[in-house]
Amino acid sequence: MTTEHPAQRVEVTFVGAPPARQIERASGVSRVEATGPTVRCLVTGSFQPFLEALRGYEVLTLQSAPAAPPAQVEGELR
Repeated sequence: MTTEHPAQRVEVTFVGAPPARQIERASGVSRVEATGPTVRCLVTGSFQPFLEALRGYEVLTLQSAPAAPPAQVEGELR
C-alpha cells in the first residue's frame, strides 16, 4: 500500500546565501525561486531529499503548507 504525499509549498530563509542549486537538484523539488536569502519551491513526495540539500546551511525559518491545485500553483509562481 502506497501513501500519497501531496505537494507542499515551502519557504526557507537562510543566514547568508541559500543553496539554491542543491535544492533545484533534489528529487521531488520543483519551481525553485530564490530571492536574497529566501527560497520558495514545491516539494512532492518525501521531504528527505529536500532536507539533505539544506545540510550544512543555517536555516532561520522554514514554512510548509499544502500546495494549491496545479492550475493555481502555476499562476502563483510565475
